[in-house]
Amino acid sequence: MTGAKPAPPPGPRRHTAALHLDGVRDKAGFLDRCARDLGFPAWFGRNWDALADCLGDLSWWGRPAEGFVLRVHGWEAFRTAAPEAAATAAEVFAEATARWAERGTPLTVRYE
Repeated sequence: MTGAKPAPPPGPRRHTAALHLDGVRDKAGFLDRCARDLGFPAWFGRNWDALADCLGDLSWWGRPAEGFVLRVHGWEAFRTAAPEAAATAAEVFAEATARWAERGTPLTVRYE
């Protein structure tokens, strides 16, 4: 016996994506950044319904056993610059989180 400790069990397998909102000041910029940073499919229509549709599918991210994490960088600056768009975006994120929870696969949105 060498005294070596067994390797810890693997951690949760979650797909993590980052949305960078630096310089985004309106709805159009937010939706463009979602398309770019989150790798949305070509059919993404750059409107709130299309955002909800894309967040409700996520098949292009794969289906990890433990769910998804979306890290939203620059949220406070965006919320200050475009409060109505930020409120709607947060609502869409919350609805997507609830839908994924119903399926037993968590989607966690972290506002940073």
